[in-house]
Amino acid sequence: MNEKLREYNDKMQKSFDFLKEDLASIRAGRANPHVLDKIKVDYYGTPTPINQVGNVSVPEARIIQIAPWDKALIKDIEKALMTSDLGITPSNDGAIIRLVFPELTEERRKQLAKDIKKKGEDAKVAVRNVRRDGNDALKKLKGSEVSEDEINDLNDELQKITDKFIKDIDGAVEEKNKEIMTV
Repeated sequence: MNEKLREYNDKMQKSFDFLKEDLASIRAGRANPHVLDKIKVDYYGTPTPINQVGNVSVPEARIIQIAPWDKALIKDIEKALMTSDLGITPSNDGAIIRLVFPELTEERRKQLAKDIKKKGEDAKVAVRNVRRDGNDALKKLKGSEVSEDEINDLNDELQKITDKFIKDIDGAVEEKNKEIMTV
């Protein structure tokens, strides 16, 4: 791959990776430990991810279990979970916190599918913006030591990279929608 295009490929990859992380944090009726990734606990004055203050496991399909290494953190973890946008009330037995995920209603599934589609569209826009920036940069090369044929070849290559990422985004969105709609 041409060095001039590598930068744009990397930027598109970052947009795609961000979408994948975002989709992983959407709960689909099944317990997925990634829904806790953005939730931070106040650990001795430092906001710390939950998976760094305890053992996060999925003992059953719809339950996430958090076993803090420091039992004094149970209240702080519960507080962080309550103030998050998770929408699930944690329960604890003094040693372990459990999050029980309810089955998704049909209406909620459709709403999540819309949200997923919007996130996919946002990612596509980000990729297309990178392509536009790349095309603008290539246009500025006109009149320099780069021939017009080379510029056209680079534009074609940039379009191929863009098409690949758009296809990957569509695939990720479709996969997540299938996961959400499976009862």
